[in-house]
Amino acid sequence: MVFNYGYLTWEWTERLRGYTYPLIFASIYKILHLLGKDSVQLLIWIPRLAQAFLSAIADLRLYSLMKQLENQQVARWVFFCQLCSWFTWYCCTRTLTNTMETVLTIIALFYYPLEGSKSMNSVKYSSLVALAFIIRPTAVIPWIPLLFRHFWQEQRKLDLILHQFLPVGFVTLSWSLIIDRMFFGQWTLVQYNFLKFNVLQNLGTFYGSHSWHWYFSQGFPVVLGTHMPFFIHGCFLAPRRYRILLVTVLWTLLVYSMLSHKEFRFIYPVLPFCMVFCGYSLNHLKTWKKPALSFLFLSNMLLALYTGLVHQRGTLDVMTHIQELRYNNPHKSAASIFVMMPCHSTPFYSHVHYPLPMRFLQCPPDLTGKSQYLDEADIFYLNPLNWLYKEFPNNSTMPTHLIIFSVLEEEINAFLISRNYERTAVFFHTHLPEGRTGSHIYVYERKLKGKLNRR
Repeated sequence: MVFNYGYLTWEWTERLRGYTYPLIFASIYKILHLLGKDSVQLLIWIPRLAQAFLSAIADLRLYSLMKQLENQQVARWVFFCQLCSWFTWYCCTRTLTNTMETVLTIIALFYYPLEGSKSMNSVKYSSLVALAFIIRPTAVIPWIPLLFRHFWQEQRKLDLILHQFLPVGFVTLSWSLIIDRMFFGQWTLVQYNFLKFNVLQNLGTFYGSHSWHWYFSQGFPVVLGTHMPFFIHGCFLAPRRYRILLVTVLWTLLVYSMLSHKEFRFIYPVLPFCMVFCGYSLNHLKTWKKPALSFLFLSNMLLALYTGLVHQRGTLDVMTHIQELRYNNPHKSAASIFVMMPCHSTPFYSHVHYPLPMRFLQCPPDLTGKSQYLDEADIFYLNPLNWLYKEFPNNSTMPTHLIIFSVLEEEINAFLISRNYERTAVFFHTHLPEGRTGSHIYVYERKLKGKLNRR
């Protein structure tokens, strides 16, 4: 979109993703490029800072809403719960569509006609919901009970639909169609493609499936973390008008439970709803308030710091090493990289900012209905050594650098020795290795002469 190089994953070639959300960051990249300030560090940090800024605006909107509905004291406790949530810290700076979905959901709630709200505006909240739907179509799931409630309580129902909902939907959908037409080169309704793949065909199961109860038994408790007892306590204390928020949370968990492919981040948008009840709980605590605050803060901050700074950091550190191959070693401009890890383990060109030849193991789902389908990554892991010898039959096709998890080293050691690869860098990744993911990441560089110097 900006630099005329990069990599498009299968979601883009199959038109499951729209350009509306990436256009935000592409515009920032373009401005930096025109100003000659498009350093790799800015390309990495600017999107994170932009997303963090939007998340901060959403948090302030949540505080303002609770201040309107209750008082400053309750608003402060809700705000505290939101800010010290480990999962909020883990997600709020990430440029995931789920993060933007959460941001738009919170701001839309600020304008939603809740009893006692002074900022209700049907056009504004429906516009934000429509934008969230454009970015990630499943964003409409939490809003279904809220929209039905608004429609049920609205006196002028026909006016609400004809003069507010339909015009807003038409404008936002038209905006999405035009943007995607510009980049795809043809008229594409990506929202339909997304829902067809993930909901109607349920093909997301290719990337893993869980039991129907996973969100209730694992997903929701993990996301809520140590806020869970305060959430349950707050559910019994909160006024009746907040029942719709609890219904929304339960509805969202139930709907997502019907889909086989489940992830923690999918339910991130309802986490701020839960903080309303957690804040109520803290507001009603008397004797145990200070210990409860200390417990919440310390337990969440320790987890936030660990997951944000330590856990699975190797995939970021190794990309810093790769970018240095170009910027600190100009004579290595002919380098080529092959990431032999589970697909999408590392960032890609945004963390290198140079058209370095790079490749990773592919994992597109089967869209043709073949039985016993295996993607490239699955085939590789069935017999890595045999796959490598077949893929690289002679030295002329060999990449200069291989990136692997530590668990793979012993299995492909014969290939590494026969092709004169030497381990040149080691990066810590996780204390909890499992399956194809190792505790460390190794970088191997091919030496034209000399023997391997094992480290």
